[in-house]
Amino acid sequence: MRPCNALYAQAGGVTAVINATAAAVIRAWRARGEAVGALYAARGGMPGVLREDLIDTTAESDATLSALRHTPGGIFGSARFRLGEPEEDRATWSRIASVLRAHDIGILFYNGGNGSAVTALQLAGLEQVCGHRLACVHIPKTIDNDMAGTDASPGFGSAAKYLAVSLREAAADVASMAGTSTRVFILEAMGRNSGWMVAAMGLAANDRQQPPHLLLFAERPFDPDDFLARVSTTVAHHGYCVVGVSEGLRTADGAFISALEASGPGGEAQLGGVAPRLAALVRDRLGLKCHWATADYLQRSARHIASAVDLAQAEAVGTAAVDFAIAGRNGVMPGILRECDAPYRWRIEAVALHEVAGREKRLPAEFISPDGHHISAAARDYLLPLIQGEAPQRFEDGLPVHAAPALVPVPCRLPPWQATGKS
Repeated sequence: MRPCNALYAQAGGVTAVINATAAAVIRAWRARGEAVGALYAARGGMPGVLREDLIDTTAESDATLSALRHTPGGIFGSARFRLGEPEEDRATWSRIASVLRAHDIGILFYNGGNGSAVTALQLAGLEQVCGHRLACVHIPKTIDNDMAGTDASPGFGSAAKYLAVSLREAAADVASMAGTSTRVFILEAMGRNSGWMVAAMGLAANDRQQPPHLLLFAERPFDPDDFLARVSTTVAHHGYCVVGVSEGLRTADGAFISALEASGPGGEAQLGGVAPRLAALVRDRLGLKCHWATADYLQRSARHIASAVDLAQAEAVGTAAVDFAIAGRNGVMPGILRECDAPYRWRIEAVALHEVAGREKRLPAEFISPDGHHISAAARDYLLPLIQGEAPQRFEDGLPVHAAPALVPVPCRLPPWQATGKS
């Protein structure tokens, strides 16, 4: 492959370790020395490419790269972005090609989840559509853990650790005052169509006598009468009840329990609020005092309690992505392959994007207990290795220290982008 410049972009919801992936990409690229060109980053994801808003990563110091390993959020900015097919969105395709051509960018590292894998697969065919040669390597990340082609999605292990720890701690609080105060506590986690995040809460219990007492998975239809009966029985037996629930909980007819009136950028229902609805049901029908919480952004930004395994995998996929691109691979993703549960062993392998894009990895039925309200032994065997180890960060004045990147802009070479409203 001839020396050319490369571009890194973050996409979709960020994770506690996505910046570690970014740092790994930058370090791996720099290690190639004069054999490669410059590495840029798109400010704000693909919309930044359209705006020709690029950042020169050569200005970032080694100290900044080290700090990125323990900095949450998306340091270069991220965005939810959908690229239409060439025949319906020709102007956007042409603009992307023009920006890449203007800056001699022949490699794109696209760090995102399921939807981003679709975009990456599209851009892997940019040469056929616009005549600009591009090697596109998708780098996986998502706290939802629903990406095909990888044993675990970087970001999930840390979110899972946060949820398991938070639920165990909150349950201890509820148990201590259940005699005179709150009897039911409900914690809501992200997960539109899959229950991976709720399954992670199950790790808080060493046996079925410990909380969480009930888990409500997106994969199982919600029966309010059965739910209330189980809550009532649990409170009678333990004195209190702790529940974990997926934001994607549905009724038997497939309707979301908590779909808000607002919708996302792609027209999909915006979820959130199933926990307060269930809490109201408990109060109204059972007369029990009930508190609820939603992990929301906390579960994907809690870098202070990140999993060491998750951090290692986030860095490994970033390094492998550079290796794949330098080797001339296009339309691939570095996937994590599990070799053994105990001791946990894994390796990175290239996965064709057409085997990933548009596919969703659901929580296996065998990961849910026979009664449908907890995790199975098989789920515990899968999940536990992913939350192992701590990844300590530096604190100052009692607060975590995060990276302060230079974010030096690359001079523009094209006229400003005139958005068409297609994306």
